[in-house]
Amino acid sequence: MAKINLLPWREAFRAEKKKEFITLICVVLVVAVVVAFGWDRVINAQIANQESRNQLLKSEITKLDKQVAEIKELKKRRQDLLDRMQVIQELQGNRPEIVKLYDELVRAVPDGVYLTNMTLKGKQISLVGYAESNNRVSALMRRLDASYKFAEPNLTKVQADQTLGEDGSRFEMRVKVITAPVDNESAAKAEGEA
Repeated sequence: MAKINLLPWREAFRAEKKKEFITLICVVLVVAVVVAFGWDRVINAQIANQESRNQLLKSEITKLDKQVAEIKELKKRRQDLLDRMQVIQELQGNRPEIVKLYDELVRAVPDGVYLTNMTLKGKQISLVGYAESNNRVSALMRRLDASYKFAEPNLTKVQADQTLGEDGSRFEMRVKVITAPVDNESAAKAEGEA
């Protein structure tokens, strides 16, 4: 028994193991290539999917930007219209003011006082006229001060003038006009309706 040669059997076993090893390496390499290819395809698919989502988001953002610009334009037009409405309401509200101003001025001017010139600048009226006496000028100032349309009468010039008699005088005065507060309630209603 000592003469049995096991070398060919061992070499055949080694050759078979080597063949299995090479086959296993080839299978592992093929599997690795397939996995790498599959992984590449999955990653590329995810990248393509994300790029399409990004493109969709960009197109939606562009649409929203256009809508925001339109909204800003509409808000600007709305504000312009509200400003115009406010101006029109102020003009409509101030229309009777001049009539009220003249009416109150007529009520404040006492007998014996005649106005020759009236100038309105801003919220101040300059009056020029003649009076039968200085007492009449004082009465005019008191009545203007007591009026709801006028405030702070200021006599700037008085000089003797015989046009209306011996005690007559020519005077110049300034008086401030009190404007009624603007009715903001109607403007707020108009904004609420718009």
